[in-house]
Amino acid sequence: MESENISKAFLRLVNIMDELREKCPWDRKQTIQTLRTLTIEELYELTDAILSADWPGIKEELGDLFLHLLFYTRIAREQKQFDLVEVLNGISEKLISRHPHIYGDLKLDSDEEVKQNWEKLKIREGKKSVLSGVPASLPAMVKAIRLQEKSKTVGFEWNNAREVWEKVEEEQKELMEAVLSGDQGNMEEEFGDLMFSMINYARFLSIDAEAALERTNRKFKDRFTKMEEAVARSGKHMNELTLAELDAIWNTVKKQKATD
Repeated sequence: MESENISKAFLRLVNIMDELREKCPWDRKQTIQTLRTLTIEELYELTDAILSADWPGIKEELGDLFLHLLFYTRIAREQKQFDLVEVLNGISEKLISRHPHIYGDLKLDSDEEVKQNWEKLKIREGKKSVLSGVPASLPAMVKAIRLQEKSKTVGFEWNNAREVWEKVEEEQKELMEAVLSGDQGNMEEEFGDLMFSMINYARFLSIDAEAALERTNRKFKDRFTKMEEAVARSGKHMNELTLAELDAIWNTVKKQKATD
C-alpha cells in the first residue's frame, strides 16, 4: 500500500511539472542554464535546514529539489536527450552494479571496504582517476574534504591523527616563513596548504569541517547581532566605541550565551 501511495504521489508531481511547463509563462521560459543557479540555491537551503535539524524545512526543501530534478528531465525530453525513465533506470542499474556485496556474491564487511570497492569499480568502468568524480565547481572546503576522502580509498592516507597534526605544524611554520618573506603569492599558497591540512586533521577527528565552520559563522553572527543591540540600547553607535569597549561587550554577550 505504501509503494502504491508513493507511486501516486510521484506521478502527481510529474503531471504537475508537465502542466507547468506547458501552461505557465515562467516555467516555459526556463532552460537548464537558468535553472542551474536556482538549483544551487535550493540545495544550500536544504543544507541550512539539515544543519539546524529543521525537519519541516528539510521536507520542504527536498520537495523543491524533486521539482528541479523533474524540471531538468522534462527539458531533456524536449531536447530528445533522455527521459525520466532513463534517469531512474540508469541510477538503479548503477546502484546494483556498484553494490556486488548486496546484489552479487562479493563479501564486504565494513563501510571502508565498500567505499574502496566503489572506487575500484569506477576505475574499471573507465574513470581515469579516483579524483575525477569530484566536481570542479564545489566550494573549496567541500572539495578538499572530498579529495581527501577519495584519495583515502586507494591507501593514500596518514596513519593517525598525530601524524596529521605534525603536518599542520609544519605547514604553519612554512606560512610564517612566507609571511616574513613578504611574498604575497607564497603566503596565499602556504595559507591554502595550512587550511588543507587542518581540514585533513578535522577528518581524522571525525569532524565535518564545513559544518563546524558554518556553526562558527552562525555563532559569530548571533553574538555580533546581540552586541549591536547592546550598543544601540546604550544610545551609541558601534563606530563611536573603542575596540576594547566593543570587546568588553562581546565578552558579556558570550557569558550570557553560556549561562542560557
